[in-house]
Amino acid sequence: MTQKTLIGASALAGAVAMAISGASFLASTDGALAATEKCYGVAMAGKNDCKAGAGTTCAGTSTVDYQGNAWKSVEAGTCTTMSLDGGRMGSLTELDRDLPA
Repeated sequence: MTQKTLIGASALAGAVAMAISGASFLASTDGALAATEKCYGVAMAGKNDCKAGAGTTCAGTSTVDYQGNAWKSVEAGTCTTMSLDGGRMGSLTELDRDLPA
């Protein structure tokens, strides 16, 4: 084999490897997005994914740990089984607890 052929074969092998890894990444990303749910009352202050009550803009706007009206995206099926400090539990709906004063 000539050097030109070896480089061509290496480039083809690299392209195939990248295509396969890219396809598996997209598949795993789609699966991960489909397997999540909004869980209220589990985010730490400033770490919520969205909704933190009136006057807030969205992600990162919670001001209280475990703020009941702020949600975090979690693995589907885990929200209501999470146990947090102080006997708190996650919820699939907004909570009236741990709201900022």
